[in-house]
Amino acid sequence: METKPLTVAQQLALWADQLRDASAMGLHFTKNVYDAAHYKTVQDVAMALLALATDTPLAEMEPLRAPVFSRPTPFSGGDGAVIDAEGRLLLIRRADNGLWAMPGGALEVGETPAEGTLREVWEETGVRAEATALVGVFDSRRCGSATRHHLYHFVFLCRPLGAVVEPPIHLHESLERGWFAEDALPPGLDPGHRTRIPHAFRVWRGEGAAFFD
Repeated sequence: METKPLTVAQQLALWADQLRDASAMGLHFTKNVYDAAHYKTVQDVAMALLALATDTPLAEMEPLRAPVFSRPTPFSGGDGAVIDAEGRLLLIRRADNGLWAMPGGALEVGETPAEGTLREVWEETGVRAEATALVGVFDSRRCGSATRHHLYHFVFLCRPLGAVVEPPIHLHESLERGWFAEDALPPGLDPGHRTRIPHAFRVWRGEGAAFFD
């Protein structure tokens, strides 16, 4: 996958995320109150730098201190490439940006990447599925994802189980859902998903191994 140069804003966001990671790790392990104060300062700088990079008021960053900025390591999420027997891919139109994407979301503690991905598929589409292969592990910095923080995307090839489709339980996350052939994908694809979907069809056709990096 071709790596595009980072914009100034993307580079600032990456530095902010690296400071977030370093400060969170330091705050987690330090037993020294003076070191903790210094790591807290680094965390403050990370929040201010990310606010600058994303043109977000600093006050809106403060609620993220505990759930986001105090968490070390990159974040992880799972996307389900659900392809039916007719070769159609299941997509949702996201409520947050109006773009089409594979169903997926953040993985939770206590579940495997595949389990979390299947949960997200069901929550967002009402479709029960099973994972059949790993499409790849994608770095958010290199696959076009619009995300504030460094993220690893696990993409699994899935097949739907049966014809029963339940109402999605996370109606606030998707505006609609649909099945699309590879040569008839809808306009308005999310940029990060536009780069990952071809790999899903490649693995579905049995053409090569899973993608990484």
